[in-house]
Parts: sequence; structure tokens; C-alpha cells
Amino acid sequence: MLRTVHFPSRCLFACAMLFSLQMGAQVSFPLSVNGYDSHVELRWPIPSGQVPDSYKIYRSTSGQGFSFLKTVNQNSSIDFTGFAGDTPDTYSYFVQGLNGIGTVVANSDTLTTIVQKFTDNQLLDMVQRYTFRYFWDFGHPVSGMARERNSSGDVVTTGGTGFGVMAVLVGIERGFITRQEGRDRILKIVSFLQFADSFHGAFPHWMNGNTGNVIPFGTYDNGGDLVETAFLMEGLLAARQYFDQSEPYEDALRQATTNLWEDVEWDFYRKNNSNVLYWHWSPNYAWQMNFPIRGYNEAMMVYLLAIASPTHPVPASLWANGWASQNYVSGLSWYGHQLYVGPSYGGPLFFAHYSFLGFDPRNKKDAYANYFLQNKNHTLINRAFCIANPLNHEGYGETCWGLTASDDPFGYLAHAPGGSTDNGTISPTAALSSMPYTFNESMAALKHFYREHGERLWGEMGFYDAFNLDQDWFADSYLAIDQGPIIGMIENYRTNLLWNLFMSNPEIQPALDAIGFTEDLSATAAEPNKEWGWNVFPNPANSVINVEVATQKTQTASLDLFNANGQPISSVFKNKLFSSGTHRQSVAVEKLPVGVYFLVLNIDNQKQVLGFLKN
Repeated sequence: MLRTVHFPSRCLFACAMLFSLQMGAQVSFPLSVNGYDSHVELRWPIPSGQVPDSYKIYRSTSGQGFSFLKTVNQNSSIDFTGFAGDTPDTYSYFVQGLNGIGTVVANSDTLTTIVQKFTDNQLLDMVQRYTFRYFWDFGHPVSGMARERNSSGDVVTTGGTGFGVMAVLVGIERGFITRQEGRDRILKIVSFLQFADSFHGAFPHWMNGNTGNVIPFGTYDNGGDLVETAFLMEGLLAARQYFDQSEPYEDALRQATTNLWEDVEWDFYRKNNSNVLYWHWSPNYAWQMNFPIRGYNEAMMVYLLAIASPTHPVPASLWANGWASQNYVSGLSWYGHQLYVGPSYGGPLFFAHYSFLGFDPRNKKDAYANYFLQNKNHTLINRAFCIANPLNHEGYGETCWGLTASDDPFGYLAHAPGGSTDNGTISPTAALSSMPYTFNESMAALKHFYREHGERLWGEMGFYDAFNLDQDWFADSYLAIDQGPIIGMIENYRTNLLWNLFMSNPEIQPALDAIGFTEDLSATAAEPNKEWGWNVFPNPANSVINVEVATQKTQTASLDLFNANGQPISSVFKNKLFSSGTHRQSVAVEKLPVGVYFLVLNIDNQKQVLGFLKN
């Protein structure tokens, strides 16, 4: 039964006016309020004239009056209201700007929004939208590249930028930005890289986002980093395939990307034609770091691209003689899941993410493994270890799992099962970036992280990097190499976008053939989302609201529109037959009065309610 929700707009207006009169506001400013599954996000422009030093936020949950919520120093805030459950909740907000002595100098509009239970698809949209901000809103203003972390200033990261380029492609497809906006950002990046420091075509791990000059990652690490360069090229090659239109800007983007790709001297990094590739080379210290790239770890992309290079290739024999030459094959099982390659328990989960943002592991195997099955079992072992919890860490369990490299209370560490690196730190990127391999388990972790810990774990750019309940510690940091796999691997689960783009590069399949990859249909795809899902957008709406329904089979559905008092307004459709797939229905709302409305979808005797606001 649909709960009756009252929306006393006249009272809200009166309350806002009362605040304005009592506090003596001098300037008004618009307020943007968006409700999600368990939180509301508020944003507003900095008022003109007297710029406030702080802002007071007031909230009403009944429409009968506002209560003070909190004071913030920036022009945005997130209010965790708690999980709405099956019935939408309505919240109203009002913001005051204060000067340095606490006098009100500005008042916002009063706005109302809805907090309501999200479907799985809506939660994935939310996580991708927020995570995208790290690469878009926080991208370096000069170079467009990804900053190493949210406190890095002008330090940009090469590999993280590759992940960020792929995030931009996702952002275009999800409608967060336009194709032209995404094109211009990536064109800025490749234009900057053409004049940045590189070493035999390989870029350093870090550089200055203003100048392109190398920033040493360590004492001897002030030159080329082949692994970071491979992750950069992984993203750029996906973008080269995406921007396929014949027009000057996209032509320029493709050509600049091709130039950067063909300039990488993969063969130089063999170190005097040895049978293994080396991670670093420095113009000052040459090969002094002496770090051969051998698997199994995150660096598979290095060998794939080195063999695929049209200008500086290495022999395909290096796959076996270099990459897989030491301690590669496993065959052992943990918690009932077999690992074909790699260390005990599989190691940190980023092994299953970084190279697989672009490389599609489905339907194929080399001499050692089907890497889709390898990554799935790796993820399940990581989760099973957290459930077993041999060190009795606080919070570990079926929905709270994920060990990988991240910040922790003591610094930064590659957390992994079965060793001293398991110190109680859970990293959301571990479970979320495994979405293509273990959707149900990863989705359950997403809901736990967000609904149980969101007030401390969720910020304006999505999930913070990690948390440790033993220490009652939650990070306030974001890292490019942890944010990128979240948005990219979720998209690979949903649409295979990045897999399809990267694998369509003409150099890739011949390289796989040379390596010896063959077809293998034993483990071909991620588990399907069993939930029928739906979404309504835009919200708030002006003239039209779009209803998107995704079904896994042929299903019959009805959709009805109600006002805020639970009274029916119209039937959008009755007993409509939907085939398997995603379907969109537009609903005209232009003539509806301003206020709160609810759409009720009944499909296969299951009923769900989604609210929206009419502006």
C-alpha cells in the first residue's frame, strides 16, 4: 500500500520567509537538492556580494518547521538521512550564509527532495556518477590528467590518468557529460603528453601537471615507468576506438594517441635484449632499480601491449619466457576455489582489475589459465578469507570484504589474505571493481558499505579509499588508481563498454594469436543481474519524465502516477508486455503543478515506488 505523504508547500514557503525576516538576509541564492537511497546532496553557488565565511543548513522532515542540521565551510554538503526502506521519505532544506562574525548575509531557496530505496541499477548509477567526479571535477586544470590523490596538488599520475580516460568514456555513455566535453578533455591530455617528459617513449610514474616535468617516485625512479605507461596506453587506446567520427577534433585525438602509442620503445625496456621486460629506466641511474616484470601481478597489460606494438614490438615468446617465467602456475585451491596462476590466496585484488579494465578475459585462455575464471576465483577466495576472518578483525563478513592495496591507519599497504598485510583494512575498490566476476557478492558489499557505513565512508567523490574498524578509522582520501577501476569495471559488468573498445584495436587480436590464446567457453560471462530494474530521470523534471525498465525475460508491467497524497492521477500503461532488455517510456508532466509525485511500477506481482519532483 502506498504511504500517504503530505507536502505543505505554503508552510515551507512561510517558514523560509520567517527565517529571512528574522535573520536579516541580504542576498538570495539558488539551492540544488538531490535525494538518493540513503542520503541527500546539497549544492549551491557562492552568493555574489558578501561572500559568506560559513553556511548553516536547516532541515525539515515533516514540513512543519526547520531544525538546524549543521554548519559547513564549503558550498556543498551531504546529509545521510539513513536507509529509506520500502517507503520514500521527504526532506526539505534551507541554507543561510554567515559572515565572519556570525551575521546572516544570504539565504537560499527552500527545496524538497525524496530519499527512496534504490534498485541495483540506480545504486550503480549513483556510484559511477560520484566516482566520475574524481577524474572530471578534480582533473588537473592545465593537463587534464588525474591527480595521484585528492591531496596531491600538481602531482599527476600516468597510470591513474589511463584509468581516468576510461572513466571519461563511461561518463559520456552515462550522460554525465557530452561527447564533445569528453573529447575536449582527452584531447587536452594527449596534447599535454606530447610535450611532457618521456624516456624512450615511456612516461614517468609522476609528473607535474603544469609543466610535464618528471617528479621522482623514488630515489632512482626519475625516468620511464613501463607499467604506468601500459595503463595509460590501455586507456588511450580505448579512447582512440571510441572517438571514431570523421571530424577535425576527433581526427586530431586519434592521431595524437597513435603517435604516443607508437613512440613507446617497449623493446628498449628488454634491457639489452633479455627475455624479460624491466619496469624502470632512468637517464641518471639507467637500470639501477633492476626490477624485472614477472607475473602473476597487475602488469599483464605490459606484455600484451609490448607484443602488440606496431613500431617497437617484443617477441611473443616473452609471454612465456618473461611474464610467466617464474612462480607463475598455481593450481592450488583455497576455500574450494582453484587458482590457476599467482601467489597463495591470489594476492591483493588489484591484480584482477588494472590490466582487465581493457583486456576482456572472457571466452579465451592461454597456456596457463582462463583469466576470467582466475579473477572470479581470486575474488571469491578474497571474500571467503574475510568471512573466515582468522585474525578476528572487527566487521569482516559476507558483505564486508575486500583486501587490496590502499591507504590504511598506518600508511599505505598492499593488503592481501594469508599474511601480515591483513591488518583489518577493507578497501571498497576491491569488491566493487570485481563486479564483472562476482556481481551478487560485490553488490551486497556495495549496499553494506553505503547503507551501514556511508556517513563516514561516502563523500562527494564516492567511497573513500578504505576503513579499519579495529582502529575505528575511516580514510578521507581518494586515489586515482582505486577510483578508476570502480567506475570502469562496473561499466564492464553493465555494458562491456571498455572491454569492447580496447579489444577492437586492430593490434590486439594478432598479439593474442601470437601469444597462443585460444577460444575457451568454460567461463564466459559475469553473472547476470537477477533483479528487474527501473529508473526515472531527469529528477527534478520540468516537462517530461523518462521511465527506464530493464527486464531479464518477457514480463508484463503496469505503471501508475500518484500525487503526494497517494491519490491516482493517471495510468501510464496497463499490463504492457516487455521483452527481455531495456525499455524507455516518456511521461508528460508539463501540466502537473509543482510538487512531489510517485510512479508505481507493478511487474510480475512485485510493486516498487519511485518519487520525483516537478519543478
